[in-house]
Amino acid sequence: MSKTTVKDVSTDPEPGRAAPAPRTVGGSRAFAILLLITGAAGLLAAWVITIDKFKLLEAKVAGTTFTPGCSLNPVVSCGSVMESKQAAAFGFPNPMLGLVCYGIVICVAMSLLARARFPRWYWLTFNFGTLFGVAFCTWLQFQSLYRINALCLWCSLAWVATITMFWYVTSFNVRNDFLPAPRWLKNFFGEFTWVVPVLHVGIIGMLILTRWWEFWTS
Repeated sequence: MSKTTVKDVSTDPEPGRAAPAPRTVGGSRAFAILLLITGAAGLLAAWVITIDKFKLLEAKVAGTTFTPGCSLNPVVSCGSVMESKQAAAFGFPNPMLGLVCYGIVICVAMSLLARARFPRWYWLTFNFGTLFGVAFCTWLQFQSLYRINALCLWCSLAWVATITMFWYVTSFNVRNDFLPAPRWLKNFFGEFTWVVPVLHVGIIGMLILTRWWEFWTS
């Protein structure tokens, strides 16, 4: 009687053989430059606001007054925004958070320009950071328009930079299958990513226009 030998086929890696490394992805040069520009714009805004905040505090200690250069009228009044309680939402001036976060974006951009590649968890963490940034900016936009009743130009620059980087990072993750999405959305982001941040910023612009319509048209 013949014997039948059944070979054990296992999905586990053979002893001594390393498990396959996770997939890593790098960004294009254009994507890296976009992150570099938006990160630098946000960092510039955070830096100028921080300097003006220090000057406001120094003026208070000296018993004098200081008017930031971007305080142009009752609506575009950076000083009013800087002195509000919302300007220190976490117990310290908001731009100090921007100095760190936008600096991280610049580091990621420079790494991509050096042809660095990162795994899925890295890109999702980066995406979560930009999501937090755009959510915080949305809260600040509401506070600025409907509670503080003043607009800061440097803050607006940071808003545009954060919104742009968020949507492009999200598009990157969707197109590389790091975020689950239907095929039509992948195709849309592949061709028309720019439409979403333009629409997002346009909606904010319309809210600003209608909020102070009488002032702009007087």
